[in-house]
Amino acid sequence: MTRFVTLVFFVTYLGMALGGLPGLKIGRTGVALLAVVALLISGALSQHAAAAAVDLPTLVILFALMGISGQFAASGFYGFLASRVAAAAASPARLLAFVVLTAGLLSAFLTNDIVVFAMTPLLCHGLKERGLDCRPYLAALAGAANAGSAASLVGNPQNILIGAVGHLDFWRFFAVAAPPALAALLIAYGAVRLAWRTELAVLPKAPARDLPPLDRWQTAKGAAALVLLLILFATPLPRPLAALLALAPLLVSRKTSTQAVLGSIDWPLILLFACLFVVNAGIDATGLPALVLHRAAAHGITPDRLSVMTPFAFAASNTIGNVPAVVMVLSLWPAPPPGALYGLALLTTLAGNLLLTGSIANIIVAERAGGARVAFGFRDQARAGVPMALASGLVALLWLGFGGWMPWA
Repeated sequence: MTRFVTLVFFVTYLGMALGGLPGLKIGRTGVALLAVVALLISGALSQHAAAAAVDLPTLVILFALMGISGQFAASGFYGFLASRVAAAAASPARLLAFVVLTAGLLSAFLTNDIVVFAMTPLLCHGLKERGLDCRPYLAALAGAANAGSAASLVGNPQNILIGAVGHLDFWRFFAVAAPPALAALLIAYGAVRLAWRTELAVLPKAPARDLPPLDRWQTAKGAAALVLLLILFATPLPRPLAALLALAPLLVSRKTSTQAVLGSIDWPLILLFACLFVVNAGIDATGLPALVLHRAAAHGITPDRLSVMTPFAFAASNTIGNVPAVVMVLSLWPAPPPGALYGLALLTTLAGNLLLTGSIANIIVAERAGGARVAFGFRDQARAGVPMALASGLVALLWLGFGGWMPWA
């Protein structure tokens, strides 16, 4: 049975790396779900053990944050903001700065996946109307969304998981992560401007004057819910309950339906989290992870040091993806110290800018751009993403090492 569970584990993470299974139209979530079915049917894992493996508090926090972000989408805020960004700047350099600043700030306190999901097609529409090549701005959107999301425990799915599992203090994490995240935003701007300098030399046409409608009251409700969430996260109230408490008032409205608010929730991503928890519980039950960790520790190879964490973060984030990588590490690594969790959050998030497959936000930008008839592929992402990820990763490495949060070796 150990061989079977190990095979299921490796096939699952191969699917995470490839984005599915070759020859089949099945995505990462489908692969993980089939793996869970295989473990249950084979008897390798009982239904009770599978249910116990799912970290429900993390899923509740992720659900609530997506709901709050959905309020902004339903109010027209993202569309309004994307159109204002596309029309506001008089030069490509200023326009690029607006994209980076907007995506970075929004992603620091709203789930970055939903930010890019909402903004990408509208930004493409505004840029095409002005006769601009959308690709450098899309690279900036994805890069800034990842960089900004590294600043807080609510910026992206992997940080939400790390904060919940490690019981990290929200504002203490922000104090540690915000400086390298801000540096990463500056690096994102510089990398895109340098890598796409020819395309950015084209002057834009006059901006269109019409802007999509914005419901200011519903936007204000979303902002109030976000402020309430940040306040509650600083109290002893359990975070899942705090997140639901912040979301609850948004579901009571005469103008915005519950479906509109909850429509932005990425249910496949939540299901992917749940399934990976179960798959990792299956391999953990075999005792193999404990054996591997014991032998690694005997040779001085442990992920609580930068010499191990950094290459792992870059390799894993750009193969199986940063979300599956973090789920796997936290499921197999008992009681990691807070400093290591800071490093895991920062390095896996910033490493996600390296390649298109490194971050779910990158993939969303590419898919949503394709829907807007703009081609944004692997080479387009890597063109600025490689220097962006390497430079910001180096900044994070130096910050964590000299700050004393993680040992070098």
